[in-house]
Amino acid sequence: MTNLEDALGEIDFLAAAETTDAAPTKSALNDKINEHFAGAVVRKDLVKAVRGNAVVPSYVLEYLLGQYAASDDEATIQVGIDSVRQILATHYVNRNEHMLVKSEIRRKGRHRVIDKVTVTLNEKNDVHEAEFENLQVSGVVIDDVTVKQNPKLLVGGVWCICDIEYFHSDDQRVVPWILGSLKPIQVAGIDIDHYYEARKAFTTEEWIDLLMQSIGLNPEQFNKRGKLIALTRLIPFVERNYNIVELGPKGTGKSHTFSEFSPNGILVSGGEVTVAKLFVNNASGRIGLVGYWDCVAFDEFAANRRTDQNLVNVMKNYLANKSFSRGTSIYGAEASMAFIGNTTHTVPYMLKNSDLFDELPDAYRDPAWLDRVHHYIPGWEVAPIRSEMFSAGYGFVVDYLAEILRAKRSEDFSDKYKDHFTLDNSISTRDQDGIRKTFSGLMKLVHPTGEATEDEIRTLLEFAVEGRKRVKDSILRIDATMRETPVRFRYSDTSGAWYEVATLEESQHPQLYRRDWGAGPEGDGEASPGAATGVIPAPVAASSSETSVTAPEATGKPEPSALAEGHRDFTAGQRGVSYETLLLPYLRGASRIAITDPYIRMPHQGRNLVDLLSLLAAAKDPADEIDVELVTAEEPNPAYKQRHLIMLKAVKDASDAVGVRLAVRLDDTIHDRRIETDHGWRIDLGKGLDIWQKPSDNPFDFGRNRQEFRLIGSSFTVHYVRVSADSREATEGQGA
Repeated sequence: MTNLEDALGEIDFLAAAETTDAAPTKSALNDKINEHFAGAVVRKDLVKAVRGNAVVPSYVLEYLLGQYAASDDEATIQVGIDSVRQILATHYVNRNEHMLVKSEIRRKGRHRVIDKVTVTLNEKNDVHEAEFENLQVSGVVIDDVTVKQNPKLLVGGVWCICDIEYFHSDDQRVVPWILGSLKPIQVAGIDIDHYYEARKAFTTEEWIDLLMQSIGLNPEQFNKRGKLIALTRLIPFVERNYNIVELGPKGTGKSHTFSEFSPNGILVSGGEVTVAKLFVNNASGRIGLVGYWDCVAFDEFAANRRTDQNLVNVMKNYLANKSFSRGTSIYGAEASMAFIGNTTHTVPYMLKNSDLFDELPDAYRDPAWLDRVHHYIPGWEVAPIRSEMFSAGYGFVVDYLAEILRAKRSEDFSDKYKDHFTLDNSISTRDQDGIRKTFSGLMKLVHPTGEATEDEIRTLLEFAVEGRKRVKDSILRIDATMRETPVRFRYSDTSGAWYEVATLEESQHPQLYRRDWGAGPEGDGEASPGAATGVIPAPVAASSSETSVTAPEATGKPEPSALAEGHRDFTAGQRGVSYETLLLPYLRGASRIAITDPYIRMPHQGRNLVDLLSLLAAAKDPADEIDVELVTAEEPNPAYKQRHLIMLKAVKDASDAVGVRLAVRLDDTIHDRRIETDHGWRIDLGKGLDIWQKPSDNPFDFGRNRQEFRLIGSSFTVHYVRVSADSREATEGQGA
C-alpha cells in the first residue's frame, strides 16, 4: 500500500514517460473480425475521414470504402482513403456546384457522377424519366429494363453511379442529357452460409459488439441493455411487417439507424406522409413506399399535428393485416414501420398526467392504432450522442449487412423460446404477436442460426415482453374498458417457476405507474414483480423500510438506529438515483469513514468522489471535521498515471479545505467496493461509486450538477450491513 504523497514523488519520471507516444494497440475483436469477414468489413472511423462536404448516406461511403479500403493493413487503408477521396472529389455532385459539373459534362461529352436518382413516368410521352437530385437535371430518359431491375427508383430514389452524356439539339423539346449507364450503389451478392459459419467463431458478447460497431457505435460506451436497445432499431430490417415506436429526448440518435444504415430503408418526415405516397396513388395506380422498401421510418412523428384521418385508418388496417385497400383493389406489402419522435416531458410527468404516448398526435393515440405497435423503445434511457460513442473499430460494410438482414426476413424464429419458456395464458394473441416478433428479430440478429443457450434466450424474451408491456400498459391508461380483462406479463420455465416482467419505469415509479387502476394483478405466491431482467428484488427489511431506505429523505436526518439492514437493486438506464438518498443517510453522524474503491481514475470518477465528499461537508456541523480514508488502485498505464495522481491530490486539497480530511492510500490488491463508518455501518457498493453512464458533452446537461438526472450505467446491488462494535474494533486493529 502506498501513500498518495509518496506516489506523487514519482511525478518527474511520469512526466517524462508521458511524452513518449505509445504504439497503438490492436483489438483482439477487430483482429477476429478481419480474420473471418475479410473484404466485408471496414473501419468505421474512415467514413468521417472521407466524407468531407459530401452530403451522402454512410452506406454510400462505406460501399466505396469496401471497394478500396476493406483491409486491416494501414498502408492499404491510406491508399484506399485517398482513392475514395479522389472519387468523391471527381464524381460526387455537390448541390451548389451543379452548374460546374454540367459544364464539365458538356465540355467532355461524357462524365461519371454520384447522385441520388428518382424516376417518374411521363404518361404523355409514355417514357420513364430520371431526375438527378444534386445535379438538378430532370427529364432524362431511362430505359424500362433498368427501371424494372431497380423499382426503388420510382419511390424515394436511389443513390447511383451514373455516366451522363451531353448532346445538344436545335429542338427545344429535346433534353440534352443522356443516361449512358446507371449502377445502384449496393453489394453484388452475399454468401449467407459463410456468414453463419463465421458467426460460430464469436461469443454472443463479441457478436453483439460487432453489430454495434457495424451501425457505427462504440460498444464500450454502452451497457448490455443499451446495446439491446440499439439493436432493436434493426429489427424492422430483418422482420417483415414489424411496427416499432421510439420516443425520447433529442440528440439520442433515434433516426441515425434509419437514415444512414441501410439502402433497404427510407426515412421520411412524419408531416410529409400521404396515403398516395405511402400506400397507393388512386389516380395512377402506382404502389407507394410500403411496396418497395423493407422499412419505412417516420421522423419527427410526434411533431406532426396535421393528421389525415383517412391515412390513420388505412395505416391501421395495414399494421394489423399487412394489406390495404384503395378503391376496389386490395394490396399486400411486407414493409416494417418505425415511428420516431421527441418527448418534451419526463417519464414521471407522463405517468402522472397522461401516458407514454403523450407526444403522439391525437389521431394516433387511438387504442386500436396503438395496439398494432409491437414494441416501444424507451428513448429516455438512451444517453445523448457524444463523440466517444462513435466506433473506430471494424464493422460490416452496412450494405453487406443490410443484404444479410433482408435475406433473413423470410425466416421465422418466433417460437425458438418454446423449448424453455411459456408465456402466461392471460397475454392476448396480439400481445403475444408483438412479443414473438420482437424476440424473432433479436434472435435473427444475435443468433442468426437459431441456436442459443437458455439464458441467452431468456434475456431476449424478457426484453421483448417488456417492450410490448410498455405499449399495453399505456393503452390501459387511455382506454379504461380494456382493464376489465386482467393480463400478467410473465413467463414460466420448464421447472414451473413463474417470472414477472416489469418495465423499468414501472419499477422506478410504482406510485405513478398504476395511479389510475390500482395495484394491478395480485400475486399467487409463485413470483413477485421484478425488473425487466427477471431478477426478483428482495425486500430491504422484513419490517417497514420504505421511509428508511427507498425514501430516507422523508424522515429528515434519520439516526443510524432508525435505518434498516437489507439491500437495494438498481437497473441499467434508471434515473433518480443520488448519493444523497443512497448513501448519505447511513453516513450521517460518522466521524471516521473508509471508502474502498479500486476505480477512482477517470475524471468523471473523481467527480463522483467529490460529489460524495461535498455531501458529507454540507451535512456536518461547520465546526466539526470528518476523517475520510480512500483506498483505491493506482492507474496501471504509465501514460495516464501522472494525470491520475494529480487528480487525487486536487480532490484532497479541496476536501481538506472544507473540513473533510481526506487521506488517500494506493493498493493494487483490492477488489471489493465498500464504505465503512465508525458508528456501525458497512455499505457494500457492488459497482462502487461509478454507477452512472459517462457524462454528456453538453455543459448545460442537468446531470452534471444533479445526480438524479443521470442514467445508471449497468445493473448493481447495494447492501447495508450493521456492524457490531467488536467487529469494528477487530477490523481497525487489523488495519493498524
